[in-house]
Amino acid sequence: MKKSTRRKFSSSFKAQVALEAIRGQYTLAEIAQKFEVNQVMISRWKGEFLANMSSVFEKGTKSETPDVDTRELYAQIGQLKVENDFLKKSCKKLGL
Repeated sequence: MKKSTRRKFSSSFKAQVALEAIRGQYTLAEIAQKFEVNQVMISRWKGEFLANMSSVFEKGTKSETPDVDTRELYAQIGQLKVENDFLKKSCKKLGL
């Protein structure tokens, strides 16, 4: 028997399905058949979407905080600068 893996859906796909459910033009069963997703998942995504839709209109809170560690990046830049300077001096000594 082959073990099946879980499907992973992108956030844009989830938003599309949730919007379709919110519009109310089709029943959950029709949407589930159209997107090949369980009705329970559609209900969850719809609830999450409605609960978090106010975050779309928040001003710049997420863009101000970087996702990466800046200290680590500055340390890496410093290390690369030292290595680059060393190579430049070595090339001058060798006449390259």
